[in-house]
Amino acid sequence: MRLREERSRLQLSQTELGDLAGITKNTQMLYENDKRSPKADYLSAVASAGVDVRYVIEGIRSDSFSVASTDALHVASGAQIEAAAAPAPGLAEVKLYDVEGAAGDGRSLEEERVEGALYFPEAQLSALGLCAAQVAGVKVRGDSMEGTLSDGDWVLVDRANQDVRQEGVFLLLVSGERRIKRVQRLAGGALYLISDNTHYQPEMIRPEQLRDVEILGRCEIRIGRIA
Repeated sequence: MRLREERSRLQLSQTELGDLAGITKNTQMLYENDKRSPKADYLSAVASAGVDVRYVIEGIRSDSFSVASTDALHVASGAQIEAAAAPAPGLAEVKLYDVEGAAGDGRSLEEERVEGALYFPEAQLSALGLCAAQVAGVKVRGDSMEGTLSDGDWVLVDRANQDVRQEGVFLLLVSGERRIKRVQRLAGGALYLISDNTHYQPEMIRPEQLRDVEILGRCEIRIGRIA
């Protein structure tokens, strides 16, 4: 499936990519449907054509990420979190998805493109009550949370924590649009969506409007811009 995605990204037909790699359209089709595994010479050939082979094999974009440990902070406490750009013993992988926290079409994160990954000490995540398998990175867009999260930051979202009774910063889906806001639950069940940038007015979500709202997870770790 990822091979087909890469071919579409390059705007090549099955025949065209197959010709570049010296195989038939039928063989290309088998590779794309995971009915046959491509050989090393094929992968080398399509890499020369622009296919991201690491993404095809591992599901992770080959774009290089670098991050300093001082750039990762716990959102609630401001405590520093260790982060690494490469795997190592004792580190857990957290995927960074190609989605933004101020827009979206409502698809689940698993359907989105993986842009990269970062690695965090399992013990440190556990101490924060986080399970790496339930944590996903999304990019922050806009200045509505300036002071806590800046435009271009990444934030790690704990998808296992959707309990807005604990006031905090959450990733929400509001009428099909992904948004990052500080959420308070009010008496009667209404939600109060607060922007930390005081230039933006709070928004009330009344109980009868909650059917259009889905809490996707609590924002736990802020990461500065990744280059």
